[in-house]
Formats: sequence, structure tokens, C-alpha cells
Amino acid sequence: MAKGTIKKVSGPLVVATGMRDANMFDVCRVSDRRLIGEIIEIHGDEASVQVYEETAGLAPGEPVESTGAPLSVELGPGLIGSIYDGIQRPLVEIMEQTQSNLLSRGIEVPSLNREKVWHFTPVAKAGDKVIGGDVIGTVQETHIVTQKIMIPPNTEGTIKSIQEGDFKVTDTVCVLTKEDGTELEINLIQKWPVRRERPYAQKLAPDKPLITGQRVIDALFPIAKGGVAAIPGPFGSGKTVVQHQLAKWAEADIVVYIGCGERGNEMTDVLNEFPELKDPKSGYSLMERTVLIANTSDMPVAAREASIYTGITIAEYFRDMGYSVALMADSTSRWAEALREMSGRLEEMPGEEGYPAYLSSRLAQFYERAGRVVTLGSEGREGALSAIGAVSPAGGDISEPVSQATLRIVKVFWRLDADLAYQRHFPAINWLSSYSLYLDSLGKWFDSQTDGEWMRLRGEMMRILQQESELNEMVQLVGMDALSWPDRLTMEAARSIREDYLNQNAFMDTDTYTTLEKQHLMMKLILAYYDKGKEALAQGATINSLVNLPCREEIGRYKYTENEKIHSEYDRIMNNLEEAIRDAVAKSQE
Repeated sequence: MAKGTIKKVSGPLVVATGMRDANMFDVCRVSDRRLIGEIIEIHGDEASVQVYEETAGLAPGEPVESTGAPLSVELGPGLIGSIYDGIQRPLVEIMEQTQSNLLSRGIEVPSLNREKVWHFTPVAKAGDKVIGGDVIGTVQETHIVTQKIMIPPNTEGTIKSIQEGDFKVTDTVCVLTKEDGTELEINLIQKWPVRRERPYAQKLAPDKPLITGQRVIDALFPIAKGGVAAIPGPFGSGKTVVQHQLAKWAEADIVVYIGCGERGNEMTDVLNEFPELKDPKSGYSLMERTVLIANTSDMPVAAREASIYTGITIAEYFRDMGYSVALMADSTSRWAEALREMSGRLEEMPGEEGYPAYLSSRLAQFYERAGRVVTLGSEGREGALSAIGAVSPAGGDISEPVSQATLRIVKVFWRLDADLAYQRHFPAINWLSSYSLYLDSLGKWFDSQTDGEWMRLRGEMMRILQQESELNEMVQLVGMDALSWPDRLTMEAARSIREDYLNQNAFMDTDTYTTLEKQHLMMKLILAYYDKGKEALAQGATINSLVNLPCREEIGRYKYTENEKIHSEYDRIMNNLEEAIRDAVAKSQE
């Protein structure tokens, strides 16, 4: 264990001498206050330590001690419902111990509660041969989540003893005899280095969607289970709100939400809102399947850099149990700013806009840890980890390095538009500049779940929206009345798609989440109006009679229909539409 002394202090960066025996990424304890840090550079016997706590008051000559282990997280019962900082310190427990809302420097509190007792139920028995990833028992962590206690990766042997009962996380629940005859005691905790990806058996193709209930996402720009998406947008365009909606409604068993360098009031909203929100599947609080990592903008900048690795390692652990996990990182721009600050203090050669040259590779390392996989173990469970990162480019300029590096990696791009947000259009995802590269692989799945029409309807809606964009330029020059009647009808259909389909009310129970079936029927209604309108125009109906059809209001209000009534209401509106179109044609022929 290397011991050295402080030579220089530069903000969160401490340079220590006498550290020749230390390794890269070792965790260190800095000064007598025992501040926690991590070695990020070594030159000869000098080590640069990034300190995850406030370094005010440190002076040259104070001791630095390496623990000999990399920055790791504790994985086990007690994760769900917890609120951690960027290096997995439990904020609630620290507040209770210190009776203060501020983090005390050098405080050491275990990430998982050492006193709480959990009931362990074995599923394996003595004499069973097991390999890394095999489940040996379960712990009912919350009403919703059953945590599976697994053999650590790269470990195999025969179970010598295993017992049911109530245990603390540090108690031995199983003794394993390894191949070489040595015995290994297994408790309820696994430790894993955050910068190392957890292993899996096989990565699967992204051919199943992550249903979110947000119509603009599911219909136009879907994300696959195990997929990666970016939400770039300027200040006030609704990145955090979209991520909140996805955390609430996405078809995921576990949600890991990382507030990385975000404003404290936004994290406060999450902390206040999530416990009160009801999980739509189980009826229990949403916190019963959520892990929160709160690393706000006023916390030490170095811990911000570690926070997304802490979050994704916890997410991988639940993926390894066979769960579908959704990870929200809000926002990777603040993480990149922390990277830039540390790079500047290390006096590295800056890249574009001062970001380090390795920005792209670090972002890729993070996003590539997502995916749908066959897990380790003889069961061959299937787990998925979907990563959704918000990007906050200064002034909404997505030509800046973080946005561009992210775009080269992710497959889904939900471009948020400040103009749409100011028009109270939610989600403010711009349908002309967003895209999803998963469409080809997900198209068959969507068609199989509906009547084989989903991708055709989606394509038709996108064509109408594209056409509206082109016609708008003409309208601004010569006015709406100069358009031909078929073009006027296209503009009206596009308005229906924008205002009735893509605009969603997050505060209405019937509209905040839309099932796939209801989305499909909504698409059919809007496009039925367009197709039947074109036929009516060909038969002599006037554009005004089609624009002013009373049933258009019914089509618009269909999204507020309760799920039990969607089919009967669809049939009623469709009958009214056909009748109204017939009347419009008949009047024109009189």
C-alpha cells in the first residue's frame, strides 16, 4: 500500500510524491481528513489524484495513502430506493449521521446499510456445481423488485453449504469450494470497479422496442431495448421533463437516474416527485424500482466525472439478474465539463473548445456498455440496459464537440426545439431533425403487434409532416389561400398530426401514457380523414367543407379516451367521419 505526501494542490487535483508503488485508478485517502480521491496520472513517483471532495485547506507535506483498490461500488440488497452521490455515498444516511444538509468532508459511511436484515431464500442447494452469474438465492428487496444473489463473475465451484434465514449484507449465506480446494465465503454484497464493464455471455441484436408511451417516440423515433439515445436541446426545452416521463413510463423493470451536474432544484423535483408517483404496473411507489444518483452542480466537480460510471455499473448489475434497465444520464455535457476541467489542471493538450482529445472515446466507452445481452450463468437469462443521455449544448448549438461526439455513437437522436417548447408543445421533439436508426430492425416487431400497417402509417405521417414543411415556405410568401385544395388538405392533416398526435399532456392521466394499440388507432383515424378527404376532393367536395367537419374535433379529443373504451369510440368516430364526408360530397353535387 503506497504512502506519499502532497506536493501540490490545484483545485480538485492533488499531486503527491512517493507513490511509485501505486497503480492507475487506485483509490486514495488524502491528508489526515481522509478525503477520498482516485489516481488519474502517474509520472515516476508522482501521482495526480483527482479528489472527490472539497480540497480547501490542504497543504503540501500532508499524507496521501493508496488503498490499493480501484474505485468500486457495492452491489447488493439496499440499492433500490437509495439516493447516492457520484461515488455511491448514501446521502440520506450521511444527513442523518451529521444532522446537516451539507456533505461533511472525509466522512466514511458504507454504501449499503450494514445493520438492516434481509430474508435470504436459497434456490441452490449443497452439492450443486455453480459458475459465475448463477443465482444461488433471492432477497425480496421491495414489493416490486426481487434481488437475485449471484455467484461473482469469474468464480466457479461446488456449494459446500447454503442456508435460508435473515442476514445482514456482510453475513455469509453460502460457502463455495473452488476447483483448487480453497473455500470462498459468499455474502450478499458484490464489489465491482466502476470503470470496468461487467461481463456477459453474448450481446443480442436490438430487435425489440423499449415502449415509452410517448407517441412521438414510439411512432416516429423508437428506441430499442438495450439501445442508446441522446436528447440534445437548449436551456428550457424540456430535456429533464422528457427524461422524467421516460423514467416513469418506459417499459423497464429498474430505473437508474443520474443527475450529473444538474441544478439542485431539478434533482429536488425528482426526489419529491418519484416517491409520490405510482408505478403503472404494480401500483406501488416508483421509488420501489428506482436508484437515484444526485451529483448536483454545487458538488465537487471530480465526483461528477465518476457519477455516470457509478450509475451504469449499478444498472449492469440489475441487467445481469435478467431485468430490463433504463438509465437516464442528465446531462453528459456537465460530465464532459468536469472532464475538461480535470484535463486542464493536468495540463494536457486541449482539443476542440478545450475538451480533452479523448472526449469521444470516453463517451463511446460509456454508451457501449448499454445493450441487450444473454447474461453469465448456466440459466442464460436475457437482460437489457438502455441508456438515454441528455446533452446541454451552450445556446442550443449542436455543432459543439459533446453533441457531435455523442451523435457519432448513439442510434437515436431526439432533437428538442426551444420554439416548440415555448409554444407549449410537449414533448418538444422536432420531427424534422430527429431520427432513429433502429427503425429497420424494429419495423417487423411493430407490424406484428398491430395489423401489419404500423410502418406504412408511420411513413405516411412523416411524409405529410415533411410536405407541410415545404408548403409552409410558400404560405409565408403568398398566403394559405394560394395553395391548391389538395395542398390545403395536407396542411390540415399535418396540423392534426402535430396538435392531436404528437402533442401530449403529461398532466392528464389518459394522455400522459398511450398504449401501442391506442397509438395505432389514433394514426388510423387521422390518416383516414386525410385519405377520405382526398377522395372527397376528387368527387367535387370543397376544401372548406372538409376543414370544418365537426368530427375533426372528435378525432382530436380521441387521445383523452380511456383505454377500456378505445375500440367502441374508434368505431363511432370512424362512422361519423364516413357519414360527414358523404354529406360533404353530396352537398357539393347539389
